[in-house]
Amino acid sequence: MGLVMSTQETLLNNRYRLVSQQGSGGMAVIYRAFDQVLKRPVAIKILRPSLITDPSFLTRFQNEAQNVARLTHPNIVTVHDVGQDRNTHYIVMEFVDGQDLKKLIRAEAPFSVGRALNLAIQICAGVGYAHRSGLVHADVKPQNVLVAEGDLVKVTDFGIAQALSDAAIGERQKVVWGSPHYFSPEQAQGERPTPASDVYSIGIVLFEMLTGRLPFIGADQQELALAHIKEPPPRVTEFNPSVPAQLEQIILKVMSKEPASRYRTADQLGRILISYQKQGHQTTGDISSPVRAPVSGAPPTVAGVASIAPPAALPGHPAATVAAQQPVVPGPSQQTPYPGATPQPAPYQTTPSMQPVGTPLYATAPQPARRTLADRKEEQTSNLVTLFLAILALVAILGLIPLVLTLLAAYR
Repeated sequence: MGLVMSTQETLLNNRYRLVSQQGSGGMAVIYRAFDQVLKRPVAIKILRPSLITDPSFLTRFQNEAQNVARLTHPNIVTVHDVGQDRNTHYIVMEFVDGQDLKKLIRAEAPFSVGRALNLAIQICAGVGYAHRSGLVHADVKPQNVLVAEGDLVKVTDFGIAQALSDAAIGERQKVVWGSPHYFSPEQAQGERPTPASDVYSIGIVLFEMLTGRLPFIGADQQELALAHIKEPPPRVTEFNPSVPAQLEQIILKVMSKEPASRYRTADQLGRILISYQKQGHQTTGDISSPVRAPVSGAPPTVAGVASIAPPAALPGHPAATVAAQQPVVPGPSQQTPYPGATPQPAPYQTTPSMQPVGTPLYATAPQPARRTLADRKEEQTSNLVTLFLAILALVAILGLIPLVLTLLAAYR
């Protein structure tokens, strides 16, 4: 593979010492390693040989990796370096001491509603930040979500899937890229992924966290692709009746076949989930537990975030009427930067008010009740009484003036 070998260690460019293999996938093998220059542990992802035979792919991959390296967000795995040692192409990333979400799902799903929401909100925060930076992940799945202590989420694997998605259809068929279980219908049809494609994939991840199973199952990739394209998604409550109906409606919207019927970006979905979570927490007190922001200056995911007052219409969707049970996303003009963050719009805009659970989330502000004739007569009578009392008070004051003058004269 172009590695410098010795009896005790394996080195990349005489700098990165590979310690142990952490995992593998269709596109890369992941190693725990040690950076001998900066004296810190790192994770290194080495591309499989089948991917490096195409020079155009390598160029796209390097460009995408450089773009990802510019992303700085607490819910995204930081890329430190992109390099090559002979025929070995690799990415150097921060080392996350945890395990991927797929392993947690296999061991512990179905998750509680609160935990699933906490994890999904953090996934939305990381992927949404990439969307605002002009990047699409294109392969959101639990295997690409690392979960550290305290359920802190780090999304990884930006760049490889996006570079591969730019290849021709014939080139993509030569390799296994990502998992068709999480692909959007448009990706299943060979179309270029968009932020709405990532939103669909996040919806499947949320479905899997709440049920412990995938919504679509097929014998091969073709069956799965047809299921994504044609079959309606099953309801979450079919497998987990404890999931609230409103959350089920959000997931069904996210898994719509048409991209225009979903939320446009992960930011929008994140705001919806925070809004729903706050409502449930205020009403029942047990739907969620606080999650701290992972680093100073990072956006709060749950704890301390204010409630969202939904507007009367969902921006970006042409339909004039939408289901009353679906929350609404604030528009881009309402977004403000996080304290201490780079000057980019914040993923989750908050306001100090919240509608109670059970009221239509798309309802406009309450209008004053129409006044009846009796109300107007009562108001007129009240005004007349007030005027009469004011006149009496004025007369009494005027009557006291002569008495005051007499007393002053007697005093002198």
